[in-house]
Parts: sequence; C-alpha cells; structure tokens
Amino acid sequence: MVSIAILGNGVVGSGLVELIEKNKKESGEENISITKILVKDKNKHKNSRLFSIITEDIKEVIKENVNIVVEAIGGIEPAYDYIKTFLKSKKHVVTANKDLISKHGDELLKIAKENNVKLYFEASVGGGIPILRPMKECLVGNNVKSIKAVLNGTTNFILTKMHKEGTTFKNALITAQELGFAEFDPTSDIKGYDSARKLAILSNLAYNKKFNWESFNVEGIDNIDEYDIDMANKLGGVIKLIGISEKFNEGIYTAVKPVIISKNSILSRVENEFNSIIIEGDSIGEIAFYGKGAGKLPTASAIYADIINIINNKKEKGLLFNDEKAVIFREFPKEKDWFIRISTEYRTEVICDINKLFKKVYVYSKNCFSKKEIFAIVYNEKEKDLKNKLDSIPNIKKLKTTIILFHS
Repeated sequence: MVSIAILGNGVVGSGLVELIEKNKKESGEENISITKILVKDKNKHKNSRLFSIITEDIKEVIKENVNIVVEAIGGIEPAYDYIKTFLKSKKHVVTANKDLISKHGDELLKIAKENNVKLYFEASVGGGIPILRPMKECLVGNNVKSIKAVLNGTTNFILTKMHKEGTTFKNALITAQELGFAEFDPTSDIKGYDSARKLAILSNLAYNKKFNWESFNVEGIDNIDEYDIDMANKLGGVIKLIGISEKFNEGIYTAVKPVIISKNSILSRVENEFNSIIIEGDSIGEIAFYGKGAGKLPTASAIYADIINIINNKKEKGLLFNDEKAVIFREFPKEKDWFIRISTEYRTEVICDINKLFKKVYVYSKNCFSKKEIFAIVYNEKEKDLKNKLDSIPNIKKLKTTIILFHS
C-alpha cells in the first residue's frame, strides 16, 4: 500500500481524489491510500466524507508517514517551501505547478536527486497530454530541432470563438470565464505568460539548456480583434497563440506570439480548450501530441500517471535540468513573412513609407475596414529589421501597430 498526501483540494486536488476512488472501484485494487489532505479552511469541508483526514496544518502532513506528496496548491509560495521540505524528508513529489517548475525546477530536481527521490511534473505543461515522459524516453535518439505548440486552453478557446462565431474578444473571454475555461483574472493566460512558462519547461528538456521564460519574446492576444480575425480568414488561415522554440547554430529562438497559421496545418485544427504540441526531431521528423490542456480530470490523469510511475519504477533515472544557460534569440534570425496592421491618421503617407522600406510587400488597400487602418503582408524580412523599419516611419510610435508572424 502506497500512502499519499495531497496539498490543496481545489479543482486539481479534488479531481485527483475522484480519479483515485474511481480506479479503486473499477479495478478492485487498494494500492493507493490518501492519508492527508491540506486545505486553507477546514470548515468549508465539514460535509466531506474525507473530513477526518483533512487538515489546515502543514505540520500534520509532515508528520504523516506518506510515500508520495502531491502539490496542488499552485503559485510559488508556499508551494516552493513545502516541496523543498518534503524532498529533503525523502518523500517523492508530484506537481502540476508550471509557475514553480519553470522558475525553480532546476533547484528542486537537484534536491530530489540528492535525496534519492523523484520529482515529477508531467501535468505542468500539457495538462492531460503526456509529453515530458515521451520526450525523455521515446525521443532520446533525437536532437530536437524545434517546438511549435498551442499551450493555453483559455486563449485557444477565445480565438476559436472569434473565428467560428464572429464574437468579440471581450465577449469570448466572458464566455470562457462562465464555462470555467478562464480565471477571474485571466492576465497570465491572455498576455502569454502561461504559455511562456510551459514553453520554458519543454525547452529545458528538449535542448538540455537552462531557459528563463522572462527572457522570451512574449506577446498575448489582448490586441487581437475581429478585424485581425477577418483578415486571417481572407488569407486562408487562423490566428493561434503559439509557443515557438527553434534551434540554430548560434542559439535558440524562443517566443510566444499570435501567429496566422494555414488552415492546412495541424495546429490550425486545434480548437477550444484543446492543446497540441509539435516536436521536430532530426531523426523522427515532426511528431504531434494532442489533448485537453487543462481541466479537473485531464490534469488529474497526468498526476495519477506520475504517481503510478513512481510506484512501478522506483529505480528509474530522474529528470534534471542543465545549469548551462541557453543563448536565446528574441527575434527570429531568418527571413519570414509577417502580417502587419497599423492604425493611423496618416494612412496615405504611411502606405508610401511601407512601400519604400520593404523590398517585397503587399498592402490590402481594398480590404480595409476603416480609412485609419492599413493591412499588409511583408515578405522575406527578419523580425529585427521589420521592427526597426516600422519604427523609422515618422509618428509610428504614436500609432497602434500589430505584428503577427505569418506561417504558411
């Protein structure tokens, strides 16, 4: 019998309890026993049939002789201190905490190794999508060349609603919140920070380097409106918030940004709260992972799999992040195509400047929704050069400019 303690009884924690009990009934096996559940307010759980094992005191959990601790609190503190304490007490730890792993994963993995225990975090990146273990075990013979991924269910749900139903960003966000796909404060999701943290974890493992997501080029979807969506449709694509990392000889390009994806692409078909991760290896080529990136039972499923893996493979070599910092490119170092939208009072003058500045550009003069709007595709331009040239246009910094990577 393996005993576990669960820190937190919110969406993820309660989902894990539900899944453990469901599997007990279906298999008839009693190999996992929940002995403690840590909560903020015990009184809120008076009607729970697990009330006898619920506590507000972390010291009670520490004293409990458990084999595995599941951290389902979220955030950095107090989760960081709790996990360190349990690892140093030679307890295996499982977490879905992307904020914590992206910031302190290297340190915590070292502590786990020093104490001959495991720290698993499969659910921290793709929710219910198994991705970290396949990367570690199934792609071991590959050098990863690139990662392209839809990593956030909230933003993908919003963009799907905008494309499919023509709704506004604001109304799509409200719907997402009503359905539980978006937090009350959705800043981390819509600004791209959530995706960037997940991309950092993936990149740490893929390239065996240390990545800090705060060094990435991160843009969210809060500036995307129905006009951008309509133009993407006219161009035969859809807008997705994509996490990208691509390896070059001198370094690795890492970014989270809105991208116009061709409707023929796998990622263009990823809708609503679903996520997808495409990894390109030098031997295997492109391989895609798809599934629900968040939610009560999908996340619990990944945590449960980590628990079973600890039980069944106690001699398995644990993960480690490399201490060597990655050389990060914030701008894409090769020529690409870009969709630009400029809101300006000086439309004629700015169009003239654009035509002079770029060697190959197409301005959509007939498809504008307003006399103050300019839509254009700039071809074969490096990202840094694109931004510098746009900044050189008089008054450009006083105008609203949207730049989206055009991926055909």
